Amino acid sequence: MAGFESETGAIRGLDDESREIVLETVRQLRKRLLTREKVLEFDRKEIFPEETIREILGPDIGLQLLFIPEEYGGMGGGARDCCAVTREMSKICLGIGTAFFAIQLGADPLLVGGTEAQKEKWLGAIAEGDTIVGYAVTEPGAGSNVAALKTKAEPVRNDSGETIGYKINGNKQFISNGGYADFVTLLAKTPEGPSFFVVEKGTEGYAPGKSEEKHGIRSSNTSALSLANLFVPAENLIGGVPGKGLKQANKVFGYTRLMVASMALGAAQAALNIAIPYAKDRVQFGSPLSEKQGYTHKLIVPNAVRLAAASAYVDEIALRLDSTDEELQVEGSIAKLFATEAANQAADDVIQALGGYGYICEFEVEKIKRDVKITCIYEGTSEIQQNIISTFRWKKTRKTKGAYYKDIASEMASLETCDAGSQFCGLAASALNETIIWVNDQKLTRQQYVMFMLADMMAYVEVGASLARKAASLTETGSPEAEKIRTMSRIFAGESAQLVAQHALRIIRGSGLSDEKVVSEFMETLSFHELISGCQNVIHDMDRVADMLFA
Repeated sequence: MAGFESETGAIRGLDDESREIVLETVRQLRKRLLTREKVLEFDRKEIFPEETIREILGPDIGLQLLFIPEEYGGMGGGARDCCAVTREMSKICLGIGTAFFAIQLGADPLLVGGTEAQKEKWLGAIAEGDTIVGYAVTEPGAGSNVAALKTKAEPVRNDSGETIGYKINGNKQFISNGGYADFVTLLAKTPEGPSFFVVEKGTEGYAPGKSEEKHGIRSSNTSALSLANLFVPAENLIGGVPGKGLKQANKVFGYTRLMVASMALGAAQAALNIAIPYAKDRVQFGSPLSEKQGYTHKLIVPNAVRLAAASAYVDEIALRLDSTDEELQVEGSIAKLFATEAANQAADDVIQALGGYGYICEFEVEKIKRDVKITCIYEGTSEIQQNIISTFRWKKTRKTKGAYYKDIASEMASLETCDAGSQFCGLAASALNETIIWVNDQKLTRQQYVMFMLADMMAYVEVGASLARKAASLTETGSPEAEKIRTMSRIFAGESAQLVAQHALRIIRGSGLSDEKVVSEFMETLSFHELISGCQNVIHDMDRVADMLFA
């Protein structure tokens, strides 16, 4: 099953040539079905282009085949393939990307928990090409806190006491594709616990609400669902056994949050793709903006570096998902937190880079900014991701007696000859490890703000390590991209080291638990002064990256 399990140990997914063919198919959508003019019109008029979506799913294009296993009529694409295609689609329009992602998300409970008969029926229907799907979990009082679920599914039994179906009552909120879905995979509370059901459009008692008016992703449909005495037959209980819903949902969080990270990266890259050529043509005070550090070094280069770091991490985790049976929930959270926040900042800075033109709809970047903000919210807000990352990595550090981040530090030390700033990644990993231990010893893990700072440190360290690994690998193979990624890695390693140093100091000082001598000694343990020296030669490296970006 692509992206979720492996029986042979082989890497799942398409070969490079097949993946490139699919990506080229997506790029062609921009020229025919999803032109810039149409995308802007969909956004301006808040149009969900149902006909266009169905054409993308139809036999001539069939983009949804990517995530359907071959045995059910699909292509059997893996995480790397889905990340790449999701990213490419989101470069065109994040609203359309959201509609497409919702179909995949709606299929996930079937992929991981469906019976063979359910997979053949429902995944087969998606593969056939005229089925829009939704994923109905969120409720008015239960967003990220699924434990607060109120929608109930009461068993309906025949005279023999056999369960023949369920009566569902409740309300769902913020359901992507909710107003147009041919079926949704819906989470409801049975006596045994939360369970997923397939609910078809047109079933009596199923009532979609009007489309929400949204800040961004206006070309996607987001609707409430009302469920009143809705009967579903027992064969629509996904997996056939009630009470398995949360396990089914948790099994794919690492995967789905990686997809959201890819969506954010695609949108942010689209913004940079507008800002970079604009700077070459826009002359101010006698020279192009591309020659001014106020434009390049403040607004473009730092964002390009962070997006490159996020991309390296997403690619690394996608490969792990395709190569192993690990669920990688924490890694999915790190990818989503870092990539979406970086993308949101990039889009904001691109508006600033274009000045007044950035604020005008015609130039598209203000739309990208409105769109990309949702990636920091759906599939679990940034704060939910911070909570997951800090809690599980704190526990991992305790369980391994500090070996987890010590191993990263040792690995980074082995890459120093690559000249990718890995020594500062290693220093940051060691300092993070000491900070986690200190926070634990001081019993500060109940301080949510402290844990959120730890989460940011963890994300930067692990993302930075991925970028350094990529730089080393490209250098070893003699890739033409090696110099660019090495230089970006040095910049990001310095930024990571400084963030770790500043957050550690803020935690120590902010806790109010240490005197001056203790603070000084602890900062020395962290190699504080070495960490903040990670900015050595950063302006020169930014010059080099600017030269490469603006050619």
